[in-house]
Amino acid sequence: MFENTSEELVQSKLLILYILYRMDQPMLNSDITQYILESDHMDYFSIQQFLTELVDSKFIEIMSKEGNEYYRLSDAGKDTLRFFSDRIPSELKESIDTTYMEKRRQIVLKSQIVAFYFKKAEKEYIIILKVIEKNNEIFTLTLDVPSAEQAKMICENWKKNSNEVFMDIMSSLIKKYD
Repeated sequence: MFENTSEELVQSKLLILYILYRMDQPMLNSDITQYILESDHMDYFSIQQFLTELVDSKFIEIMSKEGNEYYRLSDAGKDTLRFFSDRIPSELKESIDTTYMEKRRQIVLKSQIVAFYFKKAEKEYIIILKVIEKNNEIFTLTLDVPSAEQAKMICENWKKNSNEVFMDIMSSLIKKYD
């Protein structure tokens, strides 16, 4: 099916380490996968295999945050990259170097807006909406609604329009009422 030399396998794993290094923040599996697939550096199954192997080898660590698993470069991964980064072709490094800032911005923006809900009781759903800035929750709103449909709609609207909704709430709260 796919034939790779051992050098190509090493380069692919080093490329994943390099991406995590350049992003300088934990990433979801889906974000890593999308980033690599968009740049056409390897196929989906190879990415998943290499991520698993890098975790098993302790070059990447998995951390849980709000029910999601994030991948981050371990100290061993940083050391490995420092020693062997010259084995990544310069055109691959340049490709990552030119695109990582925009990708990082997208991931940071996505992680700063949080919306989820859970069922508390029959016909009672709790919604939690958050804005996180530099790892600090600057805004949290908890709502209680009677249906899962309402909860889902509120979460979707928050994710799509959080900036506008947040500004409306802040404007209302700082407005002087007579």
